[in-house]
Amino acid sequence: MALGAERVSHRLTDEERAFFHENGYIGPITIYSPDEMSAMWKKIHRETLNRSYAAYPEVDREIGAPNIYNYDRHLDIDLLAEHICHPKIVDRVADIIGPDILCWRSEFFPKYPGDEGTDWHQADTFANASGKPQLLWPGESEDDFGAGTITVWTAFTDATRENGCLQIIPGTQHQMNYDETKHMRYDERRINHEVKNGVRRGFFGYDYRELQIDPDWRPNEEDAVPLVMEKGQCVIFWSTLMHASLPNISKGRDYRMGFAVRYVPTKVRVYPDTNHIEEYGGAISLERWGAVLVRGRDEYGHNKIVTRTLRGTPYPRVPG
Repeated sequence: MALGAERVSHRLTDEERAFFHENGYIGPITIYSPDEMSAMWKKIHRETLNRSYAAYPEVDREIGAPNIYNYDRHLDIDLLAEHICHPKIVDRVADIIGPDILCWRSEFFPKYPGDEGTDWHQADTFANASGKPQLLWPGESEDDFGAGTITVWTAFTDATRENGCLQIIPGTQHQMNYDETKHMRYDERRINHEVKNGVRRGFFGYDYRELQIDPDWRPNEEDAVPLVMEKGQCVIFWSTLMHASLPNISKGRDYRMGFAVRYVPTKVRVYPDTNHIEEYGGAISLERWGAVLVRGRDEYGHNKIVTRTLRGTPYPRVPG
């Protein structure tokens, strides 16, 4: 359905809101049919190879930051620009964080055969790599515990136990087990070389255990829920919910591709007092970055807002 066409509401039911409040997530939710997603991903995948309009320059892997440069491709790929504004997503997000919504980041999360799982982690201010908050809610200082962000993780390919689906621990969103004011040390040699509690896991060259408030604490993996999804389905969760992923132990060419989009209310300050992202052993300029107002109004004016993609296409707007 075209974004400008007449549409029905996709708001959460009372039961779904109660489930989300208690458990910190909702899903899987079908956004596209498997055939629609396959066709969409085929085109997007091809367009990701053209970085002419990308927000961030590709960084030499020898000097770090191989993951950052592929952030925020919704800023230059039209199908991703439409995806972040999809009513089936934004209507539900509005029920959680209110009617005035910014998309401030998107990320691809591939997992190829042989790749390790991702560490259990929580993200509140997203200061976990640099020690500097990337999000500040109203009234917060850099030392405060805030509300994090809403993440919408969409399966662009099937996500199975074998190829590394997400895992979450329901109800863990209310208490942070990590101190993001600490600093994690980046070491590329860690990737695919660590086993934690019997599972091969890492965090893109970091060890998330370095941020633990209690060094002896361990997540209760007996309560973990695997989020098996068909391509075209998504899960919506608070970034402060304990989440991880399994390793890809599949054979052949069964890779998993997830696309995570992050939303906050317009009142939240994004990348406060900084002009770069510092992660994965490198830094990258925010000169071409901007948040996208996907619904409602921005009455605060403290974030850089973009209304067109870097290719010049206006962003679709969801009525708010």
